Amino acid sequence: MLKLLFADESGKVYEHPELLALVRGGAALSAPSPLPEHATLAALPGRRPLGIDPSTGATVELRGVEAVAAVLPPGWTRTELPAFRKLAVAPVLPQWAYAAAAWDERQGCHVVWGLHSDRRGHWDPAAHSTPELPGLVRERLAADDNPLLRQLARCALDYRCFTAQNTFYRRDEGAIPASSGCNARCVGCISEQPDDGPPASHQRLRRAPGAPEMARIGSEHLSRAPGRTMVSFGQGCEGEPLTRAREIAQAIREMRGRTRRGSININTNGSLPRALEELIDVGLDACRISLNSAHKPLYEAYYQPIGYGWEEVEESVRLAKKRGLYTALNLLTFPGVTDQEGEAEKLCALVSRARVDQVQTRSLAIDPDQYFAVAERHSAGGPRIGIAELLRRLKRARKGLVLGNFARGLRERRAAAV
Repeated sequence: MLKLLFADESGKVYEHPELLALVRGGAALSAPSPLPEHATLAALPGRRPLGIDPSTGATVELRGVEAVAAVLPPGWTRTELPAFRKLAVAPVLPQWAYAAAAWDERQGCHVVWGLHSDRRGHWDPAAHSTPELPGLVRERLAADDNPLLRQLARCALDYRCFTAQNTFYRRDEGAIPASSGCNARCVGCISEQPDDGPPASHQRLRRAPGAPEMARIGSEHLSRAPGRTMVSFGQGCEGEPLTRAREIAQAIREMRGRTRRGSININTNGSLPRALEELIDVGLDACRISLNSAHKPLYEAYYQPIGYGWEEVEESVRLAKKRGLYTALNLLTFPGVTDQEGEAEKLCALVSRARVDQVQTRSLAIDPDQYFAVAERHSAGGPRIGIAELLRRLKRARKGLVLGNFARGLRERRAAAV
């Protein structure tokens, strides 16, 4: 029996003695999993929990308390949303990916509706934000006065960005922020929000770095980092890196002039195909293009692009693959929208015709009602098939497609291609 969770005004979570758990939209399309290590339970202010009366089957609104959701760690993909009734005075929720959760009486534990979609351990939260990290940051800053390192130090310590932390741990995928501006106005942007939006998750990079600053960080990391050695332009603390293609191209030239080791990746919205081509010409070997949908109306309603459209995004996906880049989609998933039949068909068609190498599922961090307000007018529609079925269909659409949550290193890409 899965019991409803609720929180008191202090945020303490309880299971209801009688009411059963309910997910948004009614029946869940997948079974829950035990709450994983490093997941957290969060109270949702201004939202009353909805449960099921087991004696009548009726939906019951619980008053005087707050609804509860789970926030999953890296490597997990949310499959269902929490059920609640939003009050008129409810604030916009902070930018987290809220998943439905419950108490499982039989197992004696909290459970969450999510899939463990990438089991590789190098993004384990236990290996990040460790006690020695502040010392590593201080040591690196003392040895190098690069102002971009100071931005990465803030990201590593204040925002706990794992990619920024890797720069100081000197391992795996390291971060190179590149742009303070953006050519999109994403509804769920995590670094810049309008006055009436939720608090941004962190402050955007204030000054765009020069090529030498980026090249110094990149060369150091590529030369010395063990593991899945990679540097990535395009981080959560910045705008769109393709808007600074000229400076990034020069940084790549300098990095490759010093070392041939490792991979150079860009995380991008794919808005400027010619800029992407310029970077490929000088040594970019991987890209991850973010999208919430392969359906033009929903994509453009969420990204609110400036000076480009869905056509340029698809052109960039095709171009990257044609030019030999390891091409991944950063799919911002949202149960009830991404797993609609029409949305699934559009995604599968894109993956098939563009011959994409990987789809990285990323649970969209946004107030659920905020995203539904966009999607209900613009999505491709159709009945829900569920996130798990969506992933199965993507695998069928493209033989050899890699599914997961994290970028692949050079050796992993070669193994997947065999």
